[in-house]
Amino acid sequence: MSNDETRKKRNQRAADTAARLEAAAPLFGAGKEVSSENTVALLEAVIRAGDIVNIEGNNQKQADFLAESLNKVDRSKIHDLHMVQSAVPLASHLDLFENGIAKKLDFAFGGPQAGRVAKFISEGKLQLGAIHTYLELFGRYFLDLTPRVSLICAFKADRNGNLYTGFNTEDTPTIVEATKFRQGIVVAQVNEIVDELPRVDIPGDWVDAVIQSPKPFFVEPLFTRDPGLITDNQILLAMLCLKGIYAEYGVTSMNHGIGFLTSAIELLLPTYGEELGLKGKVCTHMILNPHPTMIPAIETDWVDTIHCFGGELGMEEYVASRPDVFFIGPDGTLRSNRAFAQTAGHYALDMFIGGTLQIDKYGNSSTATASRVAGFGGAPNMGCDAKGRRHSTGAWLKCGQELPSLDQQLGTMPRGKRLVVQGVETFGEGRQPVFVDKLDAWKLAENANLDLPPVMIYGDDLTHIVTEEGIAYLNRCPDLDSRMAAIRAVAGYTDIGLQAKPEETKRLREANIVKTPDDLGVDPSRATRAMLAAKSVKDLVTWSNGLYNPPSRFRNW
Repeated sequence: MSNDETRKKRNQRAADTAARLEAAAPLFGAGKEVSSENTVALLEAVIRAGDIVNIEGNNQKQADFLAESLNKVDRSKIHDLHMVQSAVPLASHLDLFENGIAKKLDFAFGGPQAGRVAKFISEGKLQLGAIHTYLELFGRYFLDLTPRVSLICAFKADRNGNLYTGFNTEDTPTIVEATKFRQGIVVAQVNEIVDELPRVDIPGDWVDAVIQSPKPFFVEPLFTRDPGLITDNQILLAMLCLKGIYAEYGVTSMNHGIGFLTSAIELLLPTYGEELGLKGKVCTHMILNPHPTMIPAIETDWVDTIHCFGGELGMEEYVASRPDVFFIGPDGTLRSNRAFAQTAGHYALDMFIGGTLQIDKYGNSSTATASRVAGFGGAPNMGCDAKGRRHSTGAWLKCGQELPSLDQQLGTMPRGKRLVVQGVETFGEGRQPVFVDKLDAWKLAENANLDLPPVMIYGDDLTHIVTEEGIAYLNRCPDLDSRMAAIRAVAGYTDIGLQAKPEETKRLREANIVKTPDDLGVDPSRATRAMLAAKSVKDLVTWSNGLYNPPSRFRNW
């Protein structure tokens, strides 16, 4: 092979990219600007059949105009795309498969499309690569799933392609860097093209085209929970968590997953938490989106630091007013970053607490069922014991010291352990039991031809289960039999719970492996909405001194 042939072979991606951009050249106006009317033509010029394509589908901000435009391309030219994206929460994301434009999907979070994802898999409309955790998927962007073309979004751009991602940066830097530095093409939809940006979050030479979309991109207030919908049962679980886990271990650094239980915990910090004397001892450092239900705790000086995966609609002004707590840029706006937050969540936290759809008799849990593929998001990153961790903290050491020596220690070598907590009511939506003999994930694996059932958190990583029946301290169990018995003891009136033996549960309580509300000194009659620091969204606005501006759907006054 001649030197010229070798050089050509080594530069095939760059040459292909140049050819695609040359085909798109007539569509450009000033600088890197393309008019919205030419969007479909631009996509047809730069995308080829079979490409790996990323549409910025985040937890919250969505490149929705680009997703809708991709659905309008000539499917005889563009088809069999392999979509790689964090989340698929929009109907237009799944329409690509319905329309025969996309064929395969690798993702992390399904959200509102969870049922449709499961349906498409069972009908053969969607070939599932894998359900990832965020860091896993981001890692594959730089390895074997590098996007050939990425369709991203930002708040503002200038005509040279510099982007301002602002409050909701989320996944954008990771997607752009992976794509552009392997000779890929980056197209950005923006709300506005301006002469001067508040700050430059993505440099223009990393972006090939900017399009001012006809309307601002969609942002989902994913982490907003109305305090008015928190139930007494969720308040009881929150009290158990604060007394039996937060106080027990002195957990200072943590992540709260999505849900009403964690919202209840946040709203109990200034009340029940204060009563327990926990201020300054727990919840001081958090990896967390700016949950509105954190406002009372922030205002009463519980929290030192919060770093965010993304923003939260309506919290912009409030967050900007608290630069000592949040990571604020020189322009006065939050800087979020999902990759950095997930990295911190994986290695720097002492505890992850969240919920799930199903837990099996061994403690494995999943939000992926045969009928609903919600995905995992970041839970597996934060809901696992990071073996690479080398710094120690009190909570991490204490949890590790409680492990039976033969179970997780190598000889006499001591080791700490991350607290991984799942707080669930024994029956979920539609009175479906949360505790099951076998996860529905097995059926999903069969439907999708997966090598393994998609488990969100494996049983050996799970350290605590909290239900209305009490807390199972799984990290204290000497063997699998006692672990299964502890799970049965808190599984209530589910089929799993009904297999619990009273004498067995009694022994577990005496060994402090299971603790009931009575054992913990938690009075269920006190678990009422009177315990919450804010009882409505309007109360949260008041706590924020009017800086929180909730989306219209959460306003009932």
